[in-house]
Amino acid sequence: MPSATDGLPEIISNGALLVDVRTPAEFAVESVPGAINIPLNCLQSQLQQLRGRKSIVVFCRSGNRSSQAKSILEQHGFQHVINGYTWQNVQQCLTHK
Repeated sequence: MPSATDGLPEIISNGALLVDVRTPAEFAVESVPGAINIPLNCLQSQLQQLRGRKSIVVFCRSGNRSSQAKSILEQHGFQHVINGYTWQNVQQCLTHK
């Protein structure tokens, strides 16, 4: 059975914006190279900086906040939003692309 993140390495290598929706404290401890930090509770006020991006990969610690972030972005008209689930999953995709 295919994984929900099948194709994620290709999406990332094609220039997707990586958005870590964890808190700044979590992001400061460990983060994915090239990712920007927009905490879930700040996402709606930061939508403008995400406009015009072809693809956006959202991720967090466990996948819960990234799932919520994906829903928020889709409700605001973003069409190519991928839930990368955990930051470790996205990190692994970067190292195996």
